[in-house]
Amino acid sequence: MIRGLHHNAYRCRDSEQTRRFYEDFLGLPLAGAFPIRQTKTGRATEVLHSFYRLGDGSFLAFFEAPDQPFEFKPQHDFDLHIALAVDEPALGAMLLLAQQAGIEVRGISDHGFIRSIYLRDPNGYVIELAAPVEGGAAALDGRTARAELRRWQAARGR
Repeated sequence: MIRGLHHNAYRCRDSEQTRRFYEDFLGLPLAGAFPIRQTKTGRATEVLHSFYRLGDGSFLAFFEAPDQPFEFKPQHDFDLHIALAVDEPALGAMLLLAQQAGIEVRGISDHGFIRSIYLRDPNGYVIELAAPVEGGAAALDGRTARAELRRWQAARGR
């Protein structure tokens, strides 16, 4: 049935500014850019839909839709963030690179199963670069997830 993630899509303010961050800074190649001039309902529009390829073949996609209102704001990590897998040596390198480029960055945070840094893209989205730690995969093997969810729900009277 579901075989994997094809793409996640987000709004962007400026497609070129977004490209500079995702392609030039993060190294994700721009794989496609498609103008949309008419919606499926027949309404005229002027939108650019762009796609950045990840190493596993999936994509991060963006819509620049200047004729449609959207509230761009710095997102809180708990509200929305995009976590991208990297190897451990990339964390320190990307942390330094972000600092040198004047990009807001936090970390390195040790979560037990991954170590992460957090950046902000030009649209206000939080980008987490996450490196797995040895043995950390066990934290996401599903064996205790249902029990934790049940405890959480019970503590909230649900």
